[in-house]
Amino acid sequence: MKKFFQEIKADIKFKSAGPGQKLTESVGEKAPKEKPNQPAIRQPRQGPTDEAQMAAAAALARLEQKQPRARGPTSQDSIRNQVRKELRAEATISGNLDALGTNTVPESKEGSTHLAVPGVYFTCPLTGAILRKDQRDTRIREAILSHFSTDPVAASIMKIHTFNKDRDRVKLGVDTIAKYLDNIHLHPEEEKYRKIKLQNRVFQERINCLEGTHEFFEAIGFQKVLLPVPDQEGPEEFYVLSEDALAQPENLEQHKEQLLRAEPVRATLARQRRVFRPSPLASQFDLPADFFTLTAEEIKREQRLRSEAVERLSVLRTKAMREREEQRELRKYTYTLLRVRFPDGCLLQGTFYARERVAALYGFVREALQSDWLPFELLASGGQKLSEDENLAFNECGLVPSALLSFSWDAAVLEDIRAAGAEPDSSILKPELLSAIERL
Repeated sequence: MKKFFQEIKADIKFKSAGPGQKLTESVGEKAPKEKPNQPAIRQPRQGPTDEAQMAAAAALARLEQKQPRARGPTSQDSIRNQVRKELRAEATISGNLDALGTNTVPESKEGSTHLAVPGVYFTCPLTGAILRKDQRDTRIREAILSHFSTDPVAASIMKIHTFNKDRDRVKLGVDTIAKYLDNIHLHPEEEKYRKIKLQNRVFQERINCLEGTHEFFEAIGFQKVLLPVPDQEGPEEFYVLSEDALAQPENLEQHKEQLLRAEPVRATLARQRRVFRPSPLASQFDLPADFFTLTAEEIKREQRLRSEAVERLSVLRTKAMREREEQRELRKYTYTLLRVRFPDGCLLQGTFYARERVAALYGFVREALQSDWLPFELLASGGQKLSEDENLAFNECGLVPSALLSFSWDAAVLEDIRAAGAEPDSSILKPELLSAIERL
């Protein structure tokens, strides 16, 4: 077989060598050119034998099998693509796409100029103002400080619970203040309970370290006074309850209960309720960056989870372990945008926390219904029925960062209404909502 291919190669090489030359001719002499009208006379070449043809066919078949075939993306290609996607996502989060090594411009989605919602907004509970995420703390602080001019006791209580982030330290300080007030209420005749030494170790460790505590003491009737201390040179500073405040012990008790029951002042998530006409784009969500931008703490958490994922790859996992990991993956979303499609095709849209319960969505929908007393059902994609009584969060139901649900009246109640010869209102939503209906 090797000899056969050598003969073929030699024949091809010989034919491509050009015109022949006699050995008796000198190198400079040229062979006479043949006339174009006289065809060259070629000796017929003997073809290969049958055995050689069969061997050549088998050899060609083997060569074809060895030829590289066009192939799709391999597993390594998929891994590279996945890694590149993750790097692109991380670079987008950090605002530095150049970290990828190329000046890649993010691809703009079709219709991205018309976002489903402009962003994530909040409502200040004190002023009712609509705030952006980055305005929440500053505006609430300003509202609490401005409240001192009208109600200093309530403002100081809000300051204690809102400005101090360590909840355990706040609870310890509040309980200590309540103990001071209880002693005054139980022993109004004893002077020692009406005085609080500011340099006392308990006061310094539990109360002085909290913002708003000094304003609270002064608002309920305590005054700073320099008093002599036995066996000590020089006076020290004390809080001393005034006679007017001591004469009204019921006020002290009321202030104490108000302090114990108070909660931090937090901006509430604005639902941004909108109603849309029937649209084939109901299941398409163009979300703003607020739904995906991670804080520094969230980025650190994602890095820690990734390092743990690398360790888990070498460990066998049970079904319960996998389910816990899936739930934890869903918790990385903070907000979700939900749409409810009604039988007439209209859409009701609202923004929710990803950790809110399904009951919040039922309440949101019920507020928009004209017949809000009728029971109804909500169905997620795939026909999954959501129950109002279930204590499940949206991220536990897979309804993050966006989802489209379907509305339907309760079938049993609907049959009873029709059996009584009545029909539910053809217009499901309230007229004031339909008057502001938009095009998606």
